[in-house]
Amino acid sequence: MKKILNISVLAIVLLTVSSCDKGLSELNQNRTSPTTLDPVLILNTAVLNASFASKSLYFDIAIVQQMVSPNGGVLAGGNFNADYRGEQGLWGSYYTSVIKNTKDAILKTKDIPARSNLYNMGRIFQAFAFMVLTDEYGDIPYSEGAAGYTDQLFFPKYDAQSTIYPKIIQELTEASTALNVSGVVESADVLYSGNIAKWKKFANSLLLRAGMRLVKVDATKARATVQAAFAAGVITDNADNAYIRHDANYGNPIGGTLNGGEAANFYLTKPFIDRLKSTNDPRLSAIAIRYVGATSGNGQTVASGNTTAPIQIGMPMGKDNGTIVPQATVDGLASFYDYSQADRRRILKVTSPCFIVTASQSQLLLAEAAFRGWITTGTTAQYFSDGIRAHMDQMAVYDAGCAISASARDTYLAATPLNAGTELNQINTQYWISSFLNGPEVFANFRRSGFPLLTPNPYGQPTNPDVPNGTFIRRLTYPTSEASVNATNLNAAIAAQGADLLSTRIWWDK
Repeated sequence: MKKILNISVLAIVLLTVSSCDKGLSELNQNRTSPTTLDPVLILNTAVLNASFASKSLYFDIAIVQQMVSPNGGVLAGGNFNADYRGEQGLWGSYYTSVIKNTKDAILKTKDIPARSNLYNMGRIFQAFAFMVLTDEYGDIPYSEGAAGYTDQLFFPKYDAQSTIYPKIIQELTEASTALNVSGVVESADVLYSGNIAKWKKFANSLLLRAGMRLVKVDATKARATVQAAFAAGVITDNADNAYIRHDANYGNPIGGTLNGGEAANFYLTKPFIDRLKSTNDPRLSAIAIRYVGATSGNGQTVASGNTTAPIQIGMPMGKDNGTIVPQATVDGLASFYDYSQADRRRILKVTSPCFIVTASQSQLLLAEAAFRGWITTGTTAQYFSDGIRAHMDQMAVYDAGCAISASARDTYLAATPLNAGTELNQINTQYWISSFLNGPEVFANFRRSGFPLLTPNPYGQPTNPDVPNGTFIRRLTYPTSEASVNATNLNAAIAAQGADLLSTRIWWDK
């Protein structure tokens, strides 16, 4: 009897423990935290993080002589022909926040037929990000880039740019072709709301851009790529522009910088202002503001701001805190705070969009392609005119105060014909203007085309050991983080590409 009683007690205890364990298991389940994330949201994260960081302002935009700061330190960059190896470019942000997320979105959708469109959208955006990085630095981790988590490749090898570009072209071609207008519409997509026709044009416009990069190194491949992109259909209407939208929560990085602590530190350059003034370009008053009589940042008030084109004065290149003071006096200004700036209350608000591929850019590249005889539909002059028109019309997207009237636009177009013998100069100078604020692209096209005809930045010349006298910065150097954690592969890349200097030319920049 005692044995039976013991067995009964044990059974009751076991049942009680089982019951308690079941309850505890349910209590330990987080029913509000998702265990998986929809890959379209992962792709959106990549898109939102692709906006050009403020470091693009310090380097790319300064190198092409559009905006500069007379201050030193991390702001020096392109205005001082200075090498700052901390994180001077987009390396860190693009690998960790763009390529990592596109790679994740691609892997999560690769084997799901119903998400085929999203899979190919991820491939297209990743190709865009890799193109930006290789154009900035040259040889980069491509095949093993951002594969630390997925493949446990913590020390990625570098791929030669000469092998990266064919792969980018292949990715864009295959992904664009595979997009299916009858497939699932990824309406949560922040770039185009899942509009497949627009995604195709975006991919083909990148393909056009990639083909033009190869002009100096492989004209046959360049021509074939441009022709394929044109035949497939590129962005030629502003309604199809690829741009990142910002709001108070997801702000424009450059707009945030210039509406924050650096508000009084960056100025439009003399070459940029003078070009727009000399041609009576209505975009000058849409972009620029001068705080007349300002002697400090506090003097840059709404009341002192003037956007009238004739009074705009650009800051000369290569001036530092010491040399800019007497220069401002020579220029008849109260101080260097009196030079013209990009208007942070209109074109560079925190909520301003970031354009990455536009109708204006595509039209101007088609103008060059037509001039080279690579496409025969349409004329060089018409593409040139349409490219200028598209950018002027695009300005209103920044702010109503940036809008250019149709009459002002058409007056400028009538006064700006494409002249025989100067076609490439004119086309690519307009590309320089229409790519304002897209630092990586305007820097890349300047190196590719050689236009506009700018005078080399004199700062530190003739003794600058990195940027020889009378030359320009040709690439950005690798960040110190790579030397610290991936030295073997970094050194192999340097041995193959050339010295890790600002003056070393990348593969397509001949």
